[in-house]
Amino acid sequence: MISTSDHLISREKTALLEFKSIQYRKTILSLIYSAKAGHTGGSLSCVDILNVLYNQTMNITTKNFGDIDRDHYVHSKGHSVEALYAVLLDQGFYTIDELNTIEKYNSPFIGHPTRSIPGIEQNTGALGHGLSISVGMALAAKMDHRDNRVFTIMGDGELTEGSIWEASASAANYKLDNLVAIVDRNTLQISGRTENVMAMESLDEKFSAFGFAVRHVDGNNVGELAALFDTLPFEEEKPNLVLAHTIKGKGISFMEDNVGWHHRVPTDEEYALAIQELDLAEQKVENSNG
Repeated sequence: MISTSDHLISREKTALLEFKSIQYRKTILSLIYSAKAGHTGGSLSCVDILNVLYNQTMNITTKNFGDIDRDHYVHSKGHSVEALYAVLLDQGFYTIDELNTIEKYNSPFIGHPTRSIPGIEQNTGALGHGLSISVGMALAAKMDHRDNRVFTIMGDGELTEGSIWEASASAANYKLDNLVAIVDRNTLQISGRTENVMAMESLDEKFSAFGFAVRHVDGNNVGELAALFDTLPFEEEKPNLVLAHTIKGKGISFMEDNVGWHHRVPTDEEYALAIQELDLAEQKVENSNG
């Protein structure tokens, strides 16, 4: 087994990623506050994963986006699109003026990912489809003898969809070690705790039984995420499954682990308080890095 301790990134790089996560959280809250709609909690829980994927792990840029040989990303938990919008903005796929049209008449920036937006590869939102699409893309890459990888993030509530497990069986059958499936395991969905709505544990045993190489990680720790992704593939001829243990609403004290923030817009007072907390977190990162 490969140890992630052999793949640790520098403190300087970690601090940069931490700083970016704070900026992304500010963008997420600004978008939802402005649009008066959005999935706040889930976007805040998965944004650290997207941060590391786009800034450290994946080979995806505005320059190579038309190249089939680059890595590919499918945002299966499409309702948390605000996190993806924030990261793609930072990557330069569109301008802040374009993004600020979110939820306005004729804007392509709506509540789920669509291919009409630069940087987005697949329409998602109907839960369970993203893994199936990713399996197909990874299989196509294998058949064409290409070395690129396919990444996807799923919500943990999404795992109750039967198509997830059909896709999982196919991924293992075709030995897709170029597939990286990530579960945003924040343990909450719209109607409560995932284990109360539809018990699924033990997830690592389930995915292992389907043939995945499974790893656990703190999904809100950018250093640990970067180190883990640097060990891909986890095992040859096995699809990769990352159980990323996260906190819904991560980064905002009164939103954390609170199911009420699954889909809720902050009030003026809540928004100001959230930005104040992020400003303090930003100062802490800056001070710790000298």
